[in-house]
Amino acid sequence: MGEDAGSALHLVIADDHPLFRGALREAVLGRHADAAIEEVGTFDDLTALLERDTDFDLILLDLTMPGARGFSGLIYLRAQYTAIPVVVVSGNEEPAVIRRCLDLGASGFIPKTMGVGHMRDAVAGVLKGDTFVPPDISLTTKADVETDAIIARLATLTPQQVRVLMMLSEGRLNKQIAYELSVSEATVKAHVSAILQKLGVESRTQAVIAVSKVESGLWSQHQA
Repeated sequence: MGEDAGSALHLVIADDHPLFRGALREAVLGRHADAAIEEVGTFDDLTALLERDTDFDLILLDLTMPGARGFSGLIYLRAQYTAIPVVVVSGNEEPAVIRRCLDLGASGFIPKTMGVGHMRDAVAGVLKGDTFVPPDISLTTKADVETDAIIARLATLTPQQVRVLMMLSEGRLNKQIAYELSVSEATVKAHVSAILQKLGVESRTQAVIAVSKVESGLWSQHQA
């Protein structure tokens, strides 16, 4: 605990439930009393924060919040901010979900059912460079070849292409995406073409279906 007690920790808690943000804050401050903690409740707020400041030691990311659903937020953060570790926090404790989070570059997975003391230990371990997975969870789940192939292809997308794909999945039109990203429609079309090529599909619809396959059956509960 010596070295981390001396240096002020800077991290982000990204979750749309204030009570759970409070639990995570308590877990962090219990070990790092002088930590500087930013809190955001939507993925757009998170990206806006990171565009202003990338000097963070850790991001604690809820998988399901406004602006990001499933693995899209994690994929974007790992593509855009490779130097910042991301720990996923989620109410979905399916081993397949946890394994895919790790496959996509998460430094750990904290279930929302975990007690504050165990959360504290989990965060401390990740900050020392460990990967945290709940001890009672077995990740020896059967590999899904098709899903693993899609995940490998998603990893080849640029951060901007990931953002465009997230917006396609939300049903937005090219002109809406162009406005949101402050680029031309021609640029969006170029991104869409590149996305289709990298995912090995022929249409926007097929691209969205490919992404949904990664999450199929994993998101039965839709949390607000």
